[in-house]
Amino acid sequence: MTRQAIKLHTMDISYLSILKDILEHGVIKSDRTGTGTRSLFGVSYRHDLSSSFPLLTTKKLHVRSILHELLWFLRGDTNISYLNKNGVTIWDEWATPNGELGPIYGSQWRVWRNPDGTWTDQVQILLNSLRMNPDSRRHIISAWNVSFLPDESKSPVQNVLDGRMSLPPCHILYQFYIANNKLSCMLTQRSGDWFLGIPYNFASLAFLTHMIAQQLGLKPGEIVHSIGDAHLYLNHINQAQLQLTRTPRPPPQLIIKRYPETLFNYNFEDFEITGYDPHPYITAPIAV
Repeated sequence: MTRQAIKLHTMDISYLSILKDILEHGVIKSDRTGTGTRSLFGVSYRHDLSSSFPLLTTKKLHVRSILHELLWFLRGDTNISYLNKNGVTIWDEWATPNGELGPIYGSQWRVWRNPDGTWTDQVQILLNSLRMNPDSRRHIISAWNVSFLPDESKSPVQNVLDGRMSLPPCHILYQFYIANNKLSCMLTQRSGDWFLGIPYNFASLAFLTHMIAQQLGLKPGEIVHSIGDAHLYLNHINQAQLQLTRTPRPPPQLIIKRYPETLFNYNFEDFEITGYDPHPYITAPIAV
């Protein structure tokens, strides 16, 4: 493969290389779902957003779910009604009958509760900090709020009824960095379902970085994804082996068709993915 081709397919090449490593060298571990995994500890990869948009081409991704979930986080929403209204069901298994998920990502991003009864909008503070002090090393959004982590001995629904998160956050920390008129971001993730979750998380990170860069008048730079427990569920083995037989195709590009007044005013229709010609979907069960 030529250097040009390697650059062209960075996302697929990086992803498939780690997928192969998990299959060949991953340690068999138990997990909360009882499914079992092959797991590696401490993996990372990166992508230059100026070259392409990082959607996998070796299997089709459901862009609607990725983007609507991100817009939902930015709304500070924690009820699945918005997602369901827009044809997204990825959170349904963990919600109460009323659609509540407790203080998960949207709440921690936009309404982090403080000990004195006030609350903090981390995303707005991040935007202010990026504008006022671009060289700061504190451009961070965190979702790991120990006060609201779920009790592992209880069901997701019971945790929500107790005022806790239905599930603990997987993507726990976003750190932004400005250099050479470009905005980059590193996502630290404690746990990653390599077949189903990781491609979504990385694409969501790319959307968010593009959006914030546009709001700041910057160009998108690099995104870096660091995962603690990178795992492949044992009931995804056949699907992973199928994906490894596929040849990556040219990656797509992202066009943001409108410049909204704020980060919180983007709509799904503002985004256009061009040149996305992936291999077909590969279905796999979600471990609940």
